[in-house]
This record gives sequence, structure tokens and C-alpha cells, in this order.
Amino acid sequence: MRLIDYLDKGASLGAAAPCLRMGAVLLSYGDVQRFSYRVARALQRSGIAPGSKVAVLSGNDPVAFACVFGLSRAAAVWCPINPRNEAAENRYVLDAFDCSCLIFHSNYAPLVEQMRADLPKVTTLVCLDKPQPFAPSLDQWLGDAGDASIDVPVVDDVAMIAGTGGTTGQPKGVMLSGRNLEAMSALTLMGYPFEGRPVYLALAPLTHAAGVLCLPVMALGGQVVIMPKPDLGEFLGLIEGHGVTHTFLPPTLIYMLLQHPQLADAKLDSLQCFWYGAAPMSAARLEEALQKIGPVMAQLFGQTEAPMMISMMSPRDHFNNDGTVARQRLSSAGRPGPLVQVGVMNGDGALLPTGESGEIVVRGSLVMLGYYKDARATEEASRHGWHHTGDIGYLDTDGFLYIVDRAKDMIISGGFNVYSAEVEQVLMQHPDVQDSAVVGLPDEKWGERVVAVLQPHAGRQLDVEEIKAFVKSRIGSVKAPKQIEVWLDLPRSKVGKVLKKEVRAALLSDGEGQRRP
Repeated sequence: MRLIDYLDKGASLGAAAPCLRMGAVLLSYGDVQRFSYRVARALQRSGIAPGSKVAVLSGNDPVAFACVFGLSRAAAVWCPINPRNEAAENRYVLDAFDCSCLIFHSNYAPLVEQMRADLPKVTTLVCLDKPQPFAPSLDQWLGDAGDASIDVPVVDDVAMIAGTGGTTGQPKGVMLSGRNLEAMSALTLMGYPFEGRPVYLALAPLTHAAGVLCLPVMALGGQVVIMPKPDLGEFLGLIEGHGVTHTFLPPTLIYMLLQHPQLADAKLDSLQCFWYGAAPMSAARLEEALQKIGPVMAQLFGQTEAPMMISMMSPRDHFNNDGTVARQRLSSAGRPGPLVQVGVMNGDGALLPTGESGEIVVRGSLVMLGYYKDARATEEASRHGWHHTGDIGYLDTDGFLYIVDRAKDMIISGGFNVYSAEVEQVLMQHPDVQDSAVVGLPDEKWGERVVAVLQPHAGRQLDVEEIKAFVKSRIGSVKAPKQIEVWLDLPRSKVGKVLKKEVRAALLSDGEGQRRP
């Protein structure tokens, strides 16, 4: 299935049914379908051929998201551009991915104006909401493009090119095929509860996980309620007001939600599935969420190269057969999906037995086609016939996958391997800690010492020595932090992941790297 096929499938179940909603704006499936025909014809008229790359630069917006289906209708390739990126990164992405058209919101017109002189490949600029001196508005560009049916055969199976985070250099372009997204959608529908027509609330960016999760919802003729900006009070109100059945938040926002004063009185009975992912979640906070939000929490683990569903933990997997919380597996990433092969590999390419830690590797139709115009990176990521995730983990005897760290985040202290994620899980059990980041810093005695940077809950004070003892009593002195710093907030990526590279750099620049325990 192409991207457009999910819209058409939903429309076949009722063209008058609500499709995309934000505030007072409501577009039915028929509205979005007709709009997609107009966008496809306008792209053709602008010389955008099948297989061309079309970028969309906007915050969460129903018209911007509807444009994605128009470009798919024209057999173009969607390149989602993160509006939170700096100009240099977006300029690089637009050029490296060979984008010939950029559709953008006027909020980002200054950014486009700053970049456009250095984008010779971009021949068509369109502003979604109002004309710019250098670009027509969407209405002007669409003009008299008719909404009669149009079907353009695809050149190949590339549906979208998504940029990696760029935390280890320039972003790479992950080529995701229609088959990749079909596998992801199938796994979603197989692994999680869907009763009736779903109502999906998208608070997280549609340029990331929140966007592709719309596809299985639309295949069922469901409604997507879009939030233009994060507001947890409004989020809770929309769940009740629209009978939201499915939603997704990264752990950082869930931690904030658990402390929100409106949560206790919120009516969340309509929820069937509250996905969490994009970063590891504290087992202690997860158990709190099961109590305060309900038995609807659902984990997903994936990455851009194998979107969303490498492994899954449905709401029922969070509980034992007797109804008690399954504390023993709350720190897992669930079980590998039924359409995915997952293994654990050592550095020599040998698959390891159950219980042994190594790099998590994946293969199957969920895995990307490769990196755009980067054969070397593609070859490196697919060594030994498996996609290499860069995550260290193991599988237990029940088939649950545990991620113990990113390979690059492992700390070697006194000759022992210390997995930062394990230390963070313990730190997050402390009632005064809202979030944490554990890194290794150079140390004359230990080689590297374990350093924790903690973000306290609002209004609470952290006793550093008490927290050191708290961790030591649970996982021993080798893994306990030798040094603890308290920050009011932690640096995060655009999708809420704590940026350990920045944490470590800040500690070193402050002279912390020279301090001894």
C-alpha cells in the first residue's frame, strides 16, 4: 500500500466520516480525498515528476498533513522536515535528499527565506496559509486544479525519506518503502486493541512517530485529532471531549502528565491504547501511569530505520494472569512483533543465546530499503544480513526483549561494563527524581566514572548523598554514581530524548571531567 491508499481505504468506509480535526477545522475523508487530487494535479503542473522528493515544513496542522496524501497521489516521495531543526540542518536535508518542492507554513517563512538561496534543487515553493514575496499561497498554487480522480503509478516503492537525528554527524536519509509502512501498520493492528472506529489524538510531532501512527488509524476509517502545540491540560480535555481511543506520548511528556493537577479528575474511559516510546521509560513511572491513567499503557520500540514496531508490549502484557501488575517485565521493550525477526549478536556476527547481552539486530519487511545515496552507511548497518540497531540488549526465556543501553552509552568503570540505562531505571525509582541522565567521564582511578545528572520534581530538593546510597543499596557500588549533579532541566532532542552527548560535553566544559571522586 502507498500512503494514499490508507486515505482511500478510510474513505471507502464512509467519505463523510471525520478524518482530520484541529480546533474548529474538520475535514472529512471525502474532503481530504478531493484535496489530494488537487494537490497531485498542481504538483504535475509544477513539473514535479513521479519519484520526485517533496518536503513539508510545518508544525502539526491538518492541511499540511493532508498535503502528504496529495504528494503520494502524484507518486512523489514525502520528506518530512522537522520545524525545530536549525536552518543549517534543514538546508542540508533539503539539498542532500534532492527535494524539488517545499511546502511550508508561514511561521517558517523566515527560515525558508534564509535557506532558499542555497537550495538550487528546490524549484517550487508553496506557503500553506498566505502568500510570501518569494512563494504563492497554497490556494494560489492550487488555482483551478480540478478534484477529479487521478492515479499516478509509482516509479519505485520509496514512500518517504526520513532524516535520522543527526546526533552522530549529518542526518542520513532513511528510505522507507510502502512495504515497510504496510508492515508497520499490520503489526500495529495485530498487536494492540482496536475496537470500533478509532479516534487518535496526535500531540507529538506528525513529522515523527505521531504521523506514521495515523496510517493504521485511517485504514479503519478513524479520526485523527491534531494538537498544534503541547498543552497537557488541553490534551486531557480532548480525550474526554472527542472520546479519544488511541494516543502516543514520549516518556518525558508522560512524566509531566503524571504530575498534572487535572489528571486526577480527567475522564479517560474511552482510551483503549496509550502508546509510549521513542526513549526508555522508567519502570517506576510506568507503574504509576498504570494506576493514574489506567490499564491502557502500550509500549512500542523501533527506530527510523525499522519504524515503530520492532517489539511491542500491549496493555494486557503489563499485567499478570491474576490481574496484578507484571513488575518483572515493566522494564522490557515487549516481545518482537510476529512479522519481525529479532536477534542478539556479538561483534563477530554470531547470534547469542537467550539471556546473553549483545547488539539487537532485526530483519524482515519492516527494515528500511537503505540510506539515501549512502551505500557505505547502508552496508555498515546491514552487516551479516541483519539490520544493526545500535542498541544493546537481551531476550529472556519468555521472549521479552530488554534494552540495557545504547552501544555508545556503555560505561567501562574499573574494568566492569556499566549500562547507563540500568542506573537510570534505579534513579527513577526515587520519589524526588523526575528525570535522569547517566554518562561516563574520564577518571584516573577507574578509567571512567559513573556520573548522574538529575532533574528533580518541581519544588523538591535532592540529597545527593542519600541518592548515592539509594542506588548503591539496589545495584551495588560499582554501578552507583560516583558523582551526582542536579540540573533544573536536561537537554532534549526534538522528540524528547535526553541528549547525553550534550550532557557529557557540558560536564566536561565545566571542568567536571577533571574532578576526581
